[in-house]
Amino acid sequence: MNRHGEYKMPGGKLVVADLAIAGGRLERIQISGDFFLEPDHALDAINAALAGLSVESDEAALAAAVSAGLPADVRMYGICAEAVAVAVRRALEAGETP
Repeated sequence: MNRHGEYKMPGGKLVVADLAIAGGRLERIQISGDFFLEPDHALDAINAALAGLSVESDEAALAAAVSAGLPADVRMYGICAEAVAVAVRRALEAGETP
């Protein structure tokens, strides 16, 4: 099942979540958007932090996983862990995409 969700963070940038679901868990997560991260590999850390989480995870649990998965030296511009969580929840609630 492929899912797609978007969220424009107030005062920030667009966050896009594309993901699949298998066995009630998130997989093949790709977070993208018009935000900036330093260093660039931080995006891989965000995707990895979300992989395997339950589709039942609420926004707080998703945001906590993202925050915990990021190295201390990461700088986020126009995005935050909570915005990623909203985009993921919207993807889950949107249903399957073709």
